[in-house]
Amino acid sequence: MKGSDLLVAALENEGVDRIFGIPGEENLDIVESIRKSSIRLVLTRHEQAAAFMAATYGRLTGRPGVCIATLGPGALNLTTGAAYALLGAMPLIMITGQKGILSSRQARFQIVDVVAAMKPLTKLSRQIVSPQMIPTLVREAFRVAEEERPGPVHLELPEDIAGESCQPLPLIPPHPVELPLASAAALDRAAQMIVQAQRPLIMLGAAASRPRSTSDLARFVLRTGIPYFTTQMGKGTVPGGTDLYMGTAALSERDYVHEAIERADLIIAIGHDTVEKPPFIMGAQGPQVIHAGYQPASVEQVYFPQAEIIGDLGASLRLLADRVEGRIPNAKALLPLRAGILERIAARATEDRFTPQRLVNDVRSVMPNDGILALDNGMYKIWFARNYRTRVANTLLLDNALATMGAGLPSAMAAAMLYPGRRVMAVCGDGGFMMNSQELETAVRLGLDLVVLLIEDGAYGMIRWKQSVEHFPDFGMTFGNPDFVKYAESYGAKGTRVQAVDDLAPALERAFAGGGVHLVAVPIDYSENERVLVEELRERLPVIR
Repeated sequence: MKGSDLLVAALENEGVDRIFGIPGEENLDIVESIRKSSIRLVLTRHEQAAAFMAATYGRLTGRPGVCIATLGPGALNLTTGAAYALLGAMPLIMITGQKGILSSRQARFQIVDVVAAMKPLTKLSRQIVSPQMIPTLVREAFRVAEEERPGPVHLELPEDIAGESCQPLPLIPPHPVELPLASAAALDRAAQMIVQAQRPLIMLGAAASRPRSTSDLARFVLRTGIPYFTTQMGKGTVPGGTDLYMGTAALSERDYVHEAIERADLIIAIGHDTVEKPPFIMGAQGPQVIHAGYQPASVEQVYFPQAEIIGDLGASLRLLADRVEGRIPNAKALLPLRAGILERIAARATEDRFTPQRLVNDVRSVMPNDGILALDNGMYKIWFARNYRTRVANTLLLDNALATMGAGLPSAMAAAMLYPGRRVMAVCGDGGFMMNSQELETAVRLGLDLVVLLIEDGAYGMIRWKQSVEHFPDFGMTFGNPDFVKYAESYGAKGTRVQAVDDLAPALERAFAGGGVHLVAVPIDYSENERVLVEELRERLPVIR
């Protein structure tokens, strides 16, 4: 047995079924050990995409995804994915190679201190210096990656340690980690605040989407009868079709959902993580806030809760619901605002133009309740966060934490691998798509069923919009594009260009029906950015309590 055999056996012991990445010569012992194992090696075309795919695997399953890269340049290409997982609270294990540490026949060639480079971007970064360390380090890596708050862990395995002969060692069996319950005193305090509230409101944040807790959170909302809104990453935690849904905070203030937020005298913030762009701004005159989370609140200038419920979210909220169910006289005080908020957000959804609202409407029409939409980052993300109704948790995968471009396509690919029977669509701008567009080849090679909706404006549209809003001249944000239909076809995918807005939904239906990888390119009319998100919202007067 070699060190690499022991590593792969430890990964199998953790239930790993696939590893994403691009190995190098320093990983060849690991590659051979993977070949002889039950683990599938998913070869990508860039390490960044491998990290995005592994992180999304962790986000959707709650179990750490695993990716691999070589030393130096390969390892450093994982850093954006590490930050994506760290800010997004996605469990991830990154394994990188290194030159031998027992001898140095190539001096400093390609050597970077990757362990040190990864430390600010991970929960744990360690070099394995002996095969005897492997069972305990792998078990510790998975425990740290998965426990609250989930995130990335990095392990570096030098090539001579990977190839070193060793005796078989006992593996450490994984064990369930039980989360504590919120204290009775904290629950009683929160219950009193809720019962006495005149205009209570629930907010569901990023941590509410953890696979372990979504059903309990939905029951809490229904048992209390309090209307709720979501952050961008909290969408879908409670079915969006319920009569208590008030909208999603795609902006930090002044949007229509903020009519309810501004009137509320108590917000129960469930699973809020301040890595997200703030869904509302706390102030001296604002509502009181109860923070319910797996971990204590991170106190920020815009977020400083007056009470906390810390522990296993699902179980703790069941206990809180036991204390308040049927005892909240003003539970639905803000509900009369709902119809007006949702009506104004949905306005112009069927206009005969390629507006963001029309694109969201048509995409929603072809996606079933369990269909998964993975967004890249761009101006359209605000519109999808604001307008796209979700009915199942983790069916709108967007990144409102690192908010990096280039993640949309790899994230959709990971979802398509995990759920081959469900419709999966990536929504990308032309800027973000071209940052990892080479992964179309990977998707075709893997035989995935995947639709890519490519929104084309020939510019870095969000920055161009911000430039305009700040009254700077239009400069430095435009670029040219390839023929995206031919580009997709060159990888073995299918391609369609939509010329008329009424053809969009039928084109998407045909793409799904045809199977395989299909790119659908559409233009976009971003004049709505200024009309709605600036002019219209500027006219909305602050609510007087």
